[in-house]
Amino acid sequence: MAEQDVAELKQKIAQAREVIAHLIEKAAFNGAEAHRALDYFGSNAFERNFLPWPRHDDEGLRPDQLNAANDD
Repeated sequence: MAEQDVAELKQKIAQAREVIAHLIEKAAFNGAEAHRALDYFGSNAFERNFLPWPRHDDEGLRPDQLNAANDD
């Protein structure tokens, strides 16, 4: 693949990330899956098993991600 093609694909991925961020904001969807998508499309890594999206079983915080400082 030519260098220009690679550069254009990277730009297209960056554009996709911006569109996804806008759609998430407009839909007031701010869950773990939204952040997973933004993190994925903002990185250079390829995750073969990224789909299916969203993964409803992963939605929400796990106990180790909760802020215990707010507990009474």
